[in-house]
Amino acid sequence: MKIVNREWHLAHGRRLTLGPEARLMAIVNVTPDSFSDGGVHMGRESALHHAFTCLEEGADIVDIGGESTRPGAAPVSAAQEQDRVLPVIEALARQTDALISVDTYRAETARLALAAGAHIVNDVHGLQREPEIANVAAQAGAGLCIMHTGRGRTVLADPIEDQRQFFKLSLDIAARAGVTPETIVLDPGFGFAKETVEANIGLIARCSELLALGFPLLVGTSRKRFLGTLTGRDAQGRDVATAATSVLLRQQGASIFRVHDIKANRDALAVADAMLALAQDDGTGVDHKPRGDEIDG
Repeated sequence: MKIVNREWHLAHGRRLTLGPEARLMAIVNVTPDSFSDGGVHMGRESALHHAFTCLEEGADIVDIGGESTRPGAAPVSAAQEQDRVLPVIEALARQTDALISVDTYRAETARLALAAGAHIVNDVHGLQREPEIANVAAQAGAGLCIMHTGRGRTVLADPIEDQRQFFKLSLDIAARAGVTPETIVLDPGFGFAKETVEANIGLIARCSELLALGFPLLVGTSRKRFLGTLTGRDAQGRDVATAATSVLLRQQGASIFRVHDIKANRDALAVADAMLALAQDDGTGVDHKPRGDEIDG
């Protein structure tokens, strides 16, 4: 697998090198009902403490979310979402130089979060629920995570072809809004209307095919239900299985890993990166240069 190095352009003049080493995005859910940690980090101080811990453990990015995306979760208003995430983002931006992502599909929440200090917009609806979010990201020069979902629509029989068609629509929205390609990463959306073990494992096995779209991949298998089906463990007991999928997806060319447990995935991915480095050293064609530190513009 050829790992290509590139600079991911983010808001506020920041950049992050993708490729040489796996990057970790920490999940901080400021929600009462997320599937594995609902209520655990509810409130500004609890969420900040968890964010600081994740950064100490090696997270490159902190992803702040204020609305659960689990199936059947109660919807929240834009005002509720903003009341949850904005104080955390403001404090994190003030107290650290961490890269901050806001997990939202709402254009107004994204705009306020970027103004509060966020660098990245992570949209689980792939710009297709509120397309104006693409304009918000473009105006701020924000990093943009475009996720695939099969919820609420008919999906194609071939999962990769469905991903291609979905992302074509999303990327068209981004292009019309003036989003620059250097700000975009794609997320295949594990668990989002991929209901079976076979659907998710099959997507892991074919994930490298998505690299042909020309963008880095962000993946989020952390504690997902298919891992519980495979292992028989509840959500909090799925971190070892998550780390296994992270290694497999790193071998498939993924660059960013959105996870709950930073330590376990950091260690597992360090082994995967060592294998990639060895492949480069023995001439097998992996473009794996020494780690480049984060670059500020």
